[in-house]
Amino acid sequence: MDGREIDHVALTVRDLPGMERFYETALGLRPMGGDGATRRLGTGSRVLLELRGDPAAMPQDPSQAGLFHTAFLLPSRRDLAEWLRHAADTGLRLTGASDHGVSEAIYLDDPEGNGIEVYRDRAPQDWPRDMGRIRMFTHRLDLNDLAAEAQTAWHGIAADATVGHVHLQVGDLRQADGFFLDELGLDLQFQATGGGWYGWNGYHHHLAGNIWNSRNAGPRPQGMAGLAEVVIADPARAGHQITDPWGTRFRIA
Repeated sequence: MDGREIDHVALTVRDLPGMERFYETALGLRPMGGDGATRRLGTGSRVLLELRGDPAAMPQDPSQAGLFHTAFLLPSRRDLAEWLRHAADTGLRLTGASDHGVSEAIYLDDPEGNGIEVYRDRAPQDWPRDMGRIRMFTHRLDLNDLAAEAQTAWHGIAADATVGHVHLQVGDLRQADGFFLDELGLDLQFQATGGGWYGWNGYHHHLAGNIWNSRNAGPRPQGMAGLAEVVIADPARAGHQITDPWGTRFRIA
């Protein structure tokens, strides 16, 4: 294992106080510093999300390249179940819930339209495979069965939660392959209609790209709210910065 993983995600937001409140109450992220224009949120000693306030930013356009969702990985099924109970108790509007074989995932959006996934992984030895390659699917997730795993009330996001992966909207899958494989050193783990899933060290995916809403999109307009950068932990390349063909910035920390 070489230690490469997603460190955190930065979003440009139009309503900084409102977005900070949402991520604190909906996901249980804790304040971890910032200034008048920036808020950092996370868990334990780790920043998972940075919010950069810009009231003049243009609202997101869902047909543009950029963020599809930020995926927060919880350490166990019980943690996911207790968060699900919290979501139900507080009236959070969910947009989906799926069993992907490798994981169980619940989806929602923040108030400015940034996609969020909250998920837990199955053990790697239980991941479906086809001729040795990881196979993912999208089946209905039984929320009642999941909720029954909850043992106590939810007390905020687990201290060892991470940003497990980031799923992007891209304009072209062939270009995305070239960038993720050649520039970021990922392996293509899985392909399906309109999307590719890429990981380091055998993980099912740290990054993904799809064209479901953004086919043929060009570079994302400057000054738009949404994804500002993805920060990757990679000790061997710390200090580097690279931009994908659609203007999404990746900073190596």
